[in-house]
Amino acid sequence: MELKGRKAKERVGKLLAAPDFPAALDVLTAYPPRQSANYLISFFYDLDERLRWRAIAAFGRVVARLADENMESARVMMRRLMWNLNDESGGIGWGSPEAMGETMALHAGLAREFSRILRSYVRPDENFLEYAMLQQGVLWGIGRLAQIRPEALPETDCHLRPFLKSPDACHRGFAAWALGNLNSRDAVADLENLKDDPSEMLFFNDLALSIVSVGALAQMALLKIREDAPESRTSSIEH
Repeated sequence: MELKGRKAKERVGKLLAAPDFPAALDVLTAYPPRQSANYLISFFYDLDERLRWRAIAAFGRVVARLADENMESARVMMRRLMWNLNDESGGIGWGSPEAMGETMALHAGLAREFSRILRSYVRPDENFLEYAMLQQGVLWGIGRLAQIRPEALPETDCHLRPFLKSPDACHRGFAAWALGNLNSRDAVADLENLKDDPSEMLFFNDLALSIVSVGALAQMALLKIREDAPESRTSSIEH
């Protein structure tokens, strides 16, 4: 099933807007992956937040499939995202760090090769991204990867904790979510301080976009950390 021609992008847009998005994802991933990935990237810049996030989710699935078929082609796609975040690209890189995190969450091989690049974007001694909006994307991308493959992000939580005190609500919320997924015991005190933070933000999770408070994400993170604590596991075994 080919995806090309003047109306190809329009077709992709309709699938991204479909009421039954999981079913639309199946259709998108049935197209030749290199074709659909290119069209999906164009929606990273869409003003409709729902379309933008769905394009990121679809890109992850498409490139994970591509990696199974042709690893080098998938590497090219990942490098394209990296280039978008490079000052020399002349662009801003909207959606690129989120798409990196989503793709690596879905493919272990790509995570092994590229996770160090994603985490370098929050390290002041490496490729730290200065632009606040891109930092939001990096934090979400790290949180998404940590949701599935926390082992791919060693020594990352110490670089996320400063974002818990950022004036940017999305920084605080996404960092809290990521630290919970990383099971960061060192972040518990700062997460406790955010439990009642009423600031609201858009949060994409489980293919759905919703409005949540920073406090709710901090509480979610604390619950996850406590559930994963060794003493909690010992207690559950004893009972």
